[in-house]
Amino acid sequence: MPYPAQVTPERIVEQAAEMIEAEGVEALSLGRLASALGIKAPSLYRYFEGKTALLRAVNLATNEQLVAAMHTAADAAADDAYDRLLTMMRAYRTFAHTRPAAYMLAYGDTTAPPDPDALLALALPLQAAVAAWSGEAGSLPALRGLWALVHGYVALELTRNFQRGGDLDATFDQIVRTYLAGLKTLAE
Repeated sequence: MPYPAQVTPERIVEQAAEMIEAEGVEALSLGRLASALGIKAPSLYRYFEGKTALLRAVNLATNEQLVAAMHTAADAAADDAYDRLLTMMRAYRTFAHTRPAAYMLAYGDTTAPPDPDALLALALPLQAAVAAWSGEAGSLPALRGLWALVHGYVALELTRNFQRGGDLDATFDQIVRTYLAGLKTLAE
């Protein structure tokens, strides 16, 4: 059994996220998590005040990983602001499909929301990407609208609410493209 000091908060969050993805948040307990880490449950309290604090850290890590995935995709895209945004939104969707339980927890659990300052730090680069397309003045409402559109689509997809057939990839691209075209029209 590793000494508790050898277990880092990052490793605890990583293990918790893996367990959530495999079995759902309902199955996560501090006892099971500690056992998976090879430590005793009270050792977790050195790092987290309880399950809510742990879930808050998992949610923040999920947000950080999502934003990193979008930026990695954008860095590989063309320099055009439109292409970068479309690529970022595709990466958002791919991330959510790759980590559906963690994604839904991060954006659906109101009992353990991440720190607002941390979310702001993550959102500002995204707002800058939107501003490069739509203009600085309306970038905050434009970002909120784009996020609501993409999140709503992804959430409906993950909860299997699109049952009428059709190409969901093409539909996703179409709605994002339509929104971005509308932003550009409003900005002009």
